[in-house]
Amino acid sequence: MKTIYSLALFLLVGFVSACATVQTYGQIEQGRQAMFVGNNKTALAYFQEAAQTDPNAVYGATLRLGIFTLLGQAQYLNGDYAQARQSLQKALSMHPGDNVAILYLGLTQARLGDRQEGLKNIQAGMSGIGNFLNYVKTNFVYSFGQYWDPGNTISASIKNDLALISGANTDWPALIAAGERLGIRIEEEEDRAREQQQQQQQLLTP
Repeated sequence: MKTIYSLALFLLVGFVSACATVQTYGQIEQGRQAMFVGNNKTALAYFQEAAQTDPNAVYGATLRLGIFTLLGQAQYLNGDYAQARQSLQKALSMHPGDNVAILYLGLTQARLGDRQEGLKNIQAGMSGIGNFLNYVKTNFVYSFGQYWDPGNTISASIKNDLALISGANTDWPALIAAGERLGIRIEEEEDRAREQQQQQQQLLTP
């Protein structure tokens, strides 16, 4: 029992990360779950509250997304592209290597008509997420990395998504849909991998 309690505490601390309070963590988690099932207005409200409570909040032990990435994503999914661009630019000023923010900034730019910059950032975001997966799975193969994209389905889909980019002949509707799908999918993978790791550790706990 003590081992399980210690594991739960460790995971909670890891996932709260830079979040200042458990309240902020709860707002982010409720927002994420709402977004995953398509309740984008509800997700936006939670992320707005979290951003006001702690603008430096970061969610996740592995993917690690700043609150303004999540806020910008929700604004994008609600069709508020101008606000989404501002939030995502702020996210990248705080965390330049945030590939989800880069991807959604590209999607936002494309929606606003700036396809040249949009295409560049969509490609960079997709490639960055693919590199992130490869890094986690290669460098942490004997620990938590084995639980991320074990069937390589996300990695394979990224290759197919990048193949949609072909200069003047880019299939924009398909590319935007693929980018939106990837952004949600990689965030859901954080939860799925964590659950798989917890289940395995519980099986190994005497």
